Amino acid sequence: MFVRSMKIAGAVLALAATTAAAQKVVATKMGGGGSPHETVEYSVGGAKITISYGRPFLKARKVLSEVAPAGKIWRTGADEATTLTTDKGLMFGSLMIPAGTYTLYTVPGPTSWKLVVSKQTGQWGTEYSEDKDLGRADLKVETLPKPADQFTIGIVEANGSPTLNLDWGTTRATTPFMVH
Repeated sequence: MFVRSMKIAGAVLALAATTAAAQKVVATKMGGGGSPHETVEYSVGGAKITISYGRPFLKARKVLSEVAPAGKIWRTGADEATTLTTDKGLMFGSLMIPAGTYTLYTVPGPTSWKLVVSKQTGQWGTEYSEDKDLGRADLKVETLPKPADQFTIGIVEANGSPTLNLDWGTTRATTPFMVH
């Protein structure tokens, strides 16, 4: 019985190790508009990916109407623009993102979202210029099993396949991606 329990425990640990990308929160501070900000580093597929973003709380507001309005460009967080830095190329659908630093925006919707990757960096989150877009990729919408009051961006990895998740309220906007 003990040996069987140890085998099951080992299998669970092995599964857990394959489903989460190595993640490290490297900085937490208050943003210029009052929301907490995090800088999170991920090691996935041989790439170092860093995401810096504001993490607003929902505070009983509604995603798609009061915050992150449907069909409109959204800063994907709070306060300063959300940045993604990668030391290797990434592919979201047909959108190739070369190594470098970019700003992330999204266009939320009830059944799908768009991830907008901008070449413009260093701006306040609401300063958006479409002519600076590197491109856009589709995000699938799922319902979270438990609502997330604080906006969270995460990368998980299962069987060597990384996925970007944007969680807020009962919504998860998600897309798999590849490292090149």
